[in-house]
Amino acid sequence: MGHGARVLIERLRMRQDNIKSLGQHFLNNEEVLDETMKLADVSSQDTVIEVGPGPGVLTERLLETGCDLTTIEIDEGACEFLRDNFPKLNLIEGDALKVKWPEANKVVANIPYQISSPLIDVITRTPSIEQVVILVQEEFAERLVVEWESDRGSLGMCTMLDWDCTFEMRVGPHCFTPSPQIHSRLVTMTRIESPENSKLTKMLIRQAFSQRRKKIRNTLSKAPKRIARVNGWHAKLYRDAIQSIDCDFIDERPEDLDIEDWLELAGLLEDARTAMG
Repeated sequence: MGHGARVLIERLRMRQDNIKSLGQHFLNNEEVLDETMKLADVSSQDTVIEVGPGPGVLTERLLETGCDLTTIEIDEGACEFLRDNFPKLNLIEGDALKVKWPEANKVVANIPYQISSPLIDVITRTPSIEQVVILVQEEFAERLVVEWESDRGSLGMCTMLDWDCTFEMRVGPHCFTPSPQIHSRLVTMTRIESPENSKLTKMLIRQAFSQRRKKIRNTLSKAPKRIARVNGWHAKLYRDAIQSIDCDFIDERPEDLDIEDWLELAGLLEDARTAMG
């Protein structure tokens, strides 16, 4: 049996105060840690990445499984603490959005809330990762999972092209040291096979939601900035293609479309490109 969450947190706080700029609110609740480990179902056969381990409350649990664990931590003081308490830990000191990630099949983490959205992009771009269990701000979880139509936005709509996301345990402020002013939520993500034209679909979604109050006919009339990164496309070809198509929802606003609509729109554009030679 390890030290436990509260002991590790107090030991780190004896060395240094929480760094507000890093959004440090450390999970102190053993029941939430139990649920995290249950959802992650980590075994000695797994290779796991943990982002933002802090005092190591989740790190300790993960190491007990015998998995191949790599942690990524930006706080120099926390890194020193982790090395002292977990001397065999594979620790990368740096910004998780900038450092090179090792190959892994799972991410299990209580992630720093201020990097939640770009971190999802990094996870998605790491093809070896098949399963994710993360603790995030509840409002972010709602946008990620798209539980209700009112939560539709570029984050959730793009994420569902690569992941099956599910709401899990709700976590109150009292489960953290210090207590934040918001509720949190565990979320599970399981990678799915990306549909055809998913890269083009993501560009359409992001451009449309950047001006979500406008009809998509207007927001999508201009070629996305990085359209040339999609095989076979360039700006003029896109403009010609978008002008040539017509569909029932072209005059809707982006939040009115479901994911099948976006995929249909991308397919129509591809058909138009092919027709134009």
